[in-house]
Amino acid sequence: MADRINAGPGRALVGGYALFAVAAGARSAVQIATRYHEAPVAYLLSAVSAAVYLVAAAALARSHRTVALVCCTVELVGVLTVGTLSLLLPSAFPDQTVWSGYGIGYGCVPLVLPVLGLWWLRRTGPATGSATGPA
Repeated sequence: MADRINAGPGRALVGGYALFAVAAGARSAVQIATRYHEAPVAYLLSAVSAAVYLVAAAALARSHRTVALVCCTVELVGVLTVGTLSLLLPSAFPDQTVWSGYGIGYGCVPLVLPVLGLWWLRRTGPATGSATGPA
């Protein structure tokens, strides 16, 4: 079954990714503008996560399955990597990122969101014809 990925529960995923794009983007913008010297890596990682959320939201909204798959995968790898490193090497992260501690500061939604996204992409079937659109 190759459903449109932006229909039904896919709309909730679009909303979740859009919300996190705004939340992570606003937070990182303020941190970079006011305290960049305190934790540049953490603040830049939050900005990167905001960009990934934004592209994922757009890809899901427009049913660009391949782009959405890449974004969800990058996000999952990012949250697992940064989450693990932030716990093992806390001195490397003097301030939290969106992905620190597996997204604990955001109720672990950054960990759950890509899993849901990947599940939804799998459930709605493989990319076919116009469902993927231009990359």
